Amino acid sequence: MLHHGRWPHGSVWLSEAAFDSYLPLIEALQQLETERVASPITLGITPVLANQLAHPSFISEFEAYMERRLESAAGALPHLAASADAPLVPVATFWHERLTRLLALFRSLNGDLITAFRKFEDRGRIELISSAATHGFLPLLARDESIRLQLAVGVAEHKRLFGRTPTGCWLPECAYRPGGPWGPPAAGPGRARAYRAGIDEHLAAAGYRYFFVDSHLVRAGAALGYPDIEASPELGERTPYVAYRVASSQRRAHDLYAFVRDPKASAQVWSRAEGYPGDQWYLEFHKIRWPDGLRLWRVTGNVDLGGKKSYDPAAATNSTRNHAEHFASVLHETASQVHQDVITAPFDAELFGHWWFEGVDFLAQLYRRLSRDGVRPVTARQHIASGAKTRPTIQLTEGSWGKNGDFSMWLNDQTAWTWQRLWPLEESYWAVAPKALAGGPKARAVLAQATRAMLLAQASDWQFIISTGEAGDYATQRFDEHCAQAEDLVRALGHDTIDDATMHRVEALGVQDGVFPDVLRSVAEVIG
Repeated sequence: MLHHGRWPHGSVWLSEAAFDSYLPLIEALQQLETERVASPITLGITPVLANQLAHPSFISEFEAYMERRLESAAGALPHLAASADAPLVPVATFWHERLTRLLALFRSLNGDLITAFRKFEDRGRIELISSAATHGFLPLLARDESIRLQLAVGVAEHKRLFGRTPTGCWLPECAYRPGGPWGPPAAGPGRARAYRAGIDEHLAAAGYRYFFVDSHLVRAGAALGYPDIEASPELGERTPYVAYRVASSQRRAHDLYAFVRDPKASAQVWSRAEGYPGDQWYLEFHKIRWPDGLRLWRVTGNVDLGGKKSYDPAAATNSTRNHAEHFASVLHETASQVHQDVITAPFDAELFGHWWFEGVDFLAQLYRRLSRDGVRPVTARQHIASGAKTRPTIQLTEGSWGKNGDFSMWLNDQTAWTWQRLWPLEESYWAVAPKALAGGPKARAVLAQATRAMLLAQASDWQFIISTGEAGDYATQRFDEHCAQAEDLVRALGHDTIDDATMHRVEALGVQDGVFPDVLRSVAEVIG
């Protein structure tokens, strides 16, 4: 994240995402447009990511990152040539050329990736969708106002940065809860069973037309990627090959639709063990040469890192072509067998290019192949526009795409303390927000920064990282920082103790975490 250091968890993460995934995707979209090949990707860019990519300091951070990478790649060439690793020189040359080319692309865009994607959408090449402001885990938030705020900021920021109201929402972690009695587990008996509106009701109120869910939310199957979790038979089998109209807990149908992730198509692309990313010719993610940070080896097979063979870009390209051919046949076969109207295969955008280095090339090859096939790629908005009123209506069950298919990846023994801190923060924030919003410039400035800090503390990433055990100390530190900032500012508002020290702190935090410049408009919208 910007303004939180560089390495290992600061701006380098953002720069890696831009270099590994977003610039290659822009390059591929440019090539496909030149070739007049349709590539109707539905691309979700979260508001917090969009804010960082649009920030002026991102340009200087990325330039510095790329210069370091280029210097390291150039320095690796003579060292490799003079060592027993001389056969790896062509691979290092490949990296130096790639770094040079993508840096030139970045500069040709004036460092403005957001405008590049916006222009693709303006020309009808792709569709951009939004998400909750900071990817907050919506079903576990204590207050409906907090859910509405996450969604309202997401819509407002999308309109500000991309110039149009988003039609689709990527629910953070595909986490959904229907309407019904629910409350924070620690809230006490009086509050714990109060009726809460379903996530679908909040989405419809925010103006969204569709969202995405994992298959077990409609057919009670296992969460994708966790085959050891047994399916519940309660709902029976429902096909994932339909965009369902969603009914609320009151059995009222919204003008809101749920796309269902297809397990078969998704596993082909997502799974390293069962799908394409584990191909022997693809770049090995885990073996890195130090100190230059170059990945010079291929997957090779089921061997340890010492047994990895050198990477061959031409052979990898051939594999992407073969896999695109195979995936097109999978889509065609599935469409022929199920006789339904849509196959939905959503993925984390950074799977392509970052985790699976050749993933962007695979996508480009796939769209070239589909242009000659009977399967017609469309954006989600295009599909919804075609006969949505005739689609079947269902109620969704609770779940996510996390392990166990439920909320346990985010609320468990390791992370319960984060929620026990977040829930009281929500209560105290909404107790002071109306008065502060109606107050003077100082109160409004403090409220704006308290809102940003609370939203950042609500990010689902912190619990996920803690649960996985990877970089847990970092996630704990960042969560503590944002929570403490929000708590202190909310306390100052509640006690009417806004002194010079408070305003200096607000100013400093505004520089560090100055996301969502119009956040108070969304607060006002929620308060009404």
